[in-house]
Amino acid sequence: MIEKLEAIYKKYLELTEKISDPEVISHMDEWQKIAKERADMEETVEKYLEYKKVESDKQSAEEYIKSEPDQEMRAMYEEEIEDCKRKLETITEELKILLLPKDPDDDKNVILEIRGGAGGEEAALFAAELYRMYVRYAENHRFKTEEIDCNETELGGVKEVTFMINGKGAYSRLKYESGVHRVQRVPETESQGRVHTSTATVAVLPEAQDVEVNIDEKDLIIETCRSSGAGGQHINKTESCIRMVHIPTGIVVNCQDERSQIKNREKAMKVMKSRLYDYYSTKYKSEYAENRKSQIGTGDRSERIRTYNFPQGRVTDHRIGLTLYNLDEFLAGDIDEMLDALAIADREKKLSGEED
Repeated sequence: MIEKLEAIYKKYLELTEKISDPEVISHMDEWQKIAKERADMEETVEKYLEYKKVESDKQSAEEYIKSEPDQEMRAMYEEEIEDCKRKLETITEELKILLLPKDPDDDKNVILEIRGGAGGEEAALFAAELYRMYVRYAENHRFKTEEIDCNETELGGVKEVTFMINGKGAYSRLKYESGVHRVQRVPETESQGRVHTSTATVAVLPEAQDVEVNIDEKDLIIETCRSSGAGGQHINKTESCIRMVHIPTGIVVNCQDERSQIKNREKAMKVMKSRLYDYYSTKYKSEYAENRKSQIGTGDRSERIRTYNFPQGRVTDHRIGLTLYNLDEFLAGDIDEMLDALAIADREKKLSGEED
């Protein structure tokens, strides 16, 4: 580990020199790239320098104690040595975390796709509640949300909804939400008071940057149509809805959120690029299909990552075995405790893999 840290520190010093080089400064794109690379190393370097200082303090105390005859002074040095050892243990664990490979998508905006699964209208109502939960979460963190496409039901549910959350680190926080979410409750239409189980699927995609995905216009079929759903006279009279098909992959994107056809086309293109980025991040189509299936499953009730149990007022994440008894607050967007626990579990799994 120390060799790796020394290499990072050496590279950091080289980059520090480069960003002050007039030649580099004159090429802004190159300077920004170097500045970002240096900034990404900074936390690790600062922690490593802290490690070196504590290690140096420990070694000094060990040298002093060898020639110190006074018992009180020896006791003081021994206490300092033990204190340094405790600090080194803590800093070492922090360095292990900092050295884990970083997900290059973590800082990106995120696109979420929510679909009602098993359970008919009740599943659509639950999908709408999940949508509101993520929107409230975004608002709590001052992230911006943009609805891209929404297929509503007559009772206020959603068959499917696609939306974007804009904010630094949005993907790093929400990437663990992919999968089947299960709800257990008594529907309003249930006269016998029986608890029903329904599901909704959530897929989470990082927003692709223009430089990451190049789409040939010849590979696209772009159609316009009249928007559907609530919206008054405008929706019925203008063909502002966009349907975009990527011919080589068969990926389809719909967008009808904006009144402007141009704006809907722009939003549809954002989603298309993100889906293609997800697609081409895997080597083969079969891997892509497996990846999507692992994200959203089939919507079957047994394929759940999380259960929202209304009679018991609890939320249980089955991947990490965590249960929270704050269902109302959770659905109001207060999901940080769960997201933090998932991030910690993922980190510990990676650390365990590094040690193996």
